[in-house]
Amino acid sequence: MGFDSLRPNAPNPQLGFGAGLRAEHYQDVLDDRHSFDWFEAISENYMDSGGRPLHVLQRVRSEHPIALHGVSLSIGSTDPLDRDYLRRLRSLIDRIEPALVTDHLCWCGVEGNALYDLLPLPYTEEALAHVADRVAQVQDALGGRILLENPSTYVAFAHSTIAEHEFLAELARRADCGILLDVNNVYVTAENLALDPVEYIDGIPPDRVGQFHLAGFTDMGTYLFDTHSAPVDDQVWDLYRYACNRFPGVPTLVEWDADIPPLDRLCDEVERARRERAAALGPGPRKHAEPQRNTATDRA
Repeated sequence: MGFDSLRPNAPNPQLGFGAGLRAEHYQDVLDDRHSFDWFEAISENYMDSGGRPLHVLQRVRSEHPIALHGVSLSIGSTDPLDRDYLRRLRSLIDRIEPALVTDHLCWCGVEGNALYDLLPLPYTEEALAHVADRVAQVQDALGGRILLENPSTYVAFAHSTIAEHEFLAELARRADCGILLDVNNVYVTAENLALDPVEYIDGIPPDRVGQFHLAGFTDMGTYLFDTHSAPVDDQVWDLYRYACNRFPGVPTLVEWDADIPPLDRLCDEVERARRERAAALGPGPRKHAEPQRNTATDRA
């Protein structure tokens, strides 16, 4: 199933459980020393490459579904959309025929200057209208429906008037896009801003969620930092089981982008995701079906 077929109320692509395709694991992946059902590739790493990265991606794609995950769309910026970027991404899409095309609900540059970070938006009606219009333009340019990922958040704008999950849900409705629900980011944001992660997940429309992300964070003492450099935290696993009940059948991707371990260790993490979803959806008692709600925190 190509990403252009993902319309509202359509079934999620049955991708199963996957991992990010990283250069450190290329040879092990090509040698099929893994148990992953699919892979996610960072779009920008392959858009301008005619060398080994693109060759590896094409070989992997011949055996497994691929999701393209971007980090430079800057959908929330006030700069004009980068049409050259969209052209190059469309070329990669046409070559790879991915199952999903995703990016982040953020901005990462202004006045033509790349800031190399995923920065949060003010959640206002003005920002919502602005981003919804840009998403529609992007989907027209790419020829299909994209998924936008909820950010990991460390500060909140004083003039925001809409809760983040409500903003994301309404954006998906207005722009006719999907949602990549990063369960780790929900937990990190909730801890940092004293929000309720269960309320966040309950506010996301099930028919819009096309993918889960799981990852590890770093506890900085006064806040949680989304580093993708550690195993998934037990509290995030609790939240993931809850999300699996609300959004059954959604494909799951484990991210590990810093302090990258051997592939066997990443396989262990992906296999745990399989077990956790099976435990959440299987017969019998569902332990920890609803995580403890966050009503206060000393991190704010």
